[in-house]
Amino acid sequence: MGSARVIPILSVAASGRPPRQALRRWAQAGFFVLFVLAPVFNLLRFDLVAGHAWLLGFEWHAGLEDFSRGGIDAPGVVLRVIGRVLLPILGVGALLIWVAWRWGRLYCGWLCPHFSVVETINACMRRATGRPSLWESRPLPPREPDGTPVHYGRAWWLVTVPLAVGFAFVWAVVLLTYLLPPFQVYGHLLAGTPTRNEFIFIGAGTLVLSAEFLFARHLFCRYACAVGLFQSLAWMGNRAAMVVGFTRDRAADCASCYSACDHVCPMRLKPRNIKRAMFTCTQCAQCVSACETTQRDNPQGPLLRWVSDAAARDNEAAFQAPKPERKIPRAVSMLLPSPVPCTFLPFCSGSVGWLSSPGCCCRPVVRWPSPRPSLTCSNVWSSALPRLPGGACCSPGRRACG
Repeated sequence: MGSARVIPILSVAASGRPPRQALRRWAQAGFFVLFVLAPVFNLLRFDLVAGHAWLLGFEWHAGLEDFSRGGIDAPGVVLRVIGRVLLPILGVGALLIWVAWRWGRLYCGWLCPHFSVVETINACMRRATGRPSLWESRPLPPREPDGTPVHYGRAWWLVTVPLAVGFAFVWAVVLLTYLLPPFQVYGHLLAGTPTRNEFIFIGAGTLVLSAEFLFARHLFCRYACAVGLFQSLAWMGNRAAMVVGFTRDRAADCASCYSACDHVCPMRLKPRNIKRAMFTCTQCAQCVSACETTQRDNPQGPLLRWVSDAAARDNEAAFQAPKPERKIPRAVSMLLPSPVPCTFLPFCSGSVGWLSSPGCCCRPVVRWPSPRPSLTCSNVWSSALPRLPGGACCSPGRRACG
C-alpha cells in the first residue's frame, strides 16, 4: 500500500478566486480553440472528399488505395489497417483510460469543449431562472461562495437562448470541417452559398445541439457520453485514484456554510458523498475551490481536498458504517437465563447451556456430540465460535457479565 498523499490546495487569491479555477478556464479555452482550428491546419480530420485522414499536417492513408490498385495483397492491407488505424486508436484510448484510472475524468473537467459549453450555459441559466438547469428542483442561493451577490432576472433569457444556439451552430460547422475540407465549408458559408448537404448537416446539427444545450447538457455528460462513461468505469476500478476527500470529523464546520460545494457542482452531484455516488465526477474541483473560499477564515483550512493513494482509501473507509452487533433473536432470548458471573466450564452440559472463560461473557451454544476433545460448538443463531480448552466454545463479550 502506498503512503498517504494529499494533493496540495492552492491558496486563495486576494480577489477570492482560487488560481486553480483560473488555470482550468485557460485550459478549457485553449482546448476549445484547438478543437475549432485542428481541421483548418490538418492536425486531425478525415476528408470524405479525398478519402483519407490528416494527422499533424500529413496525409494518413490506411492502405486501401494500394490494395485497390493491386499494389499489396490482402494480408498486407490487414497489417496496414492494424498498424495505421487500430493501434493508434487503441493507444490514444489506453492513454485516456490510464489517466482516468489514476486521476478520474480530468479530460472532461479540464479540456472537453462540450463541458466548457455546459458550464457557460449553466451560469447564464442560473442568472435567468435561479437554477443552473431546468430540471433543478429549487433555486440556488443568490450569492457566490465568496459572498458576491448574484442577481436573477428573466432578461438573461435573451442571453441564454442565443448563446446556446450560437454554440450549437459553431459546433455543427466545426464538426462538418472534420469531414469536409475546412476552406470549402467556411468559403461557402461566407459567400452564403452552402451546398444542399452542407445546409442539411449544419441545420440539423444546430437544431439537435440547441435542444441538447438548452435541456440536457450535464445529463448528456452523465448518461450518454461514451468517453465519460469509460473514464468513470476506469476511475471506479481504482480504489487509490484521486478523489475529492471530505474531513468527516470536522463536519460541524459545514454549519458556517450554505452547502456551497453542492451548489457549484456543474454535474449536480453531492461532493461530500461516497465515491460510488460521485460516479460522474469530472474532477473540475469547483467544490474544493468553493470550500476553500468559504473556509478561508478557518485556521484548520477547507474540509474538501483532493486525496489519492492511501488517503483515498481512508476517505472511503470513513463513510462505511460499522457493522451492527448481532442480536439474540427474541424467541431465543426469552428462554435464556440472565447472565451469570464468569466461570470456566470445560464442557457443554446439554444441547443448550452457558459456557464461559476468564474475562468473557458467554452466549448459548450447541455442542455437537463427539468422542474427541477437538469437538466444535456452534452458536445457535450464528456461525462457529472459538474453541476453549477441553473442546468447549465461547464467544468473547463484555467483561462485566455478572
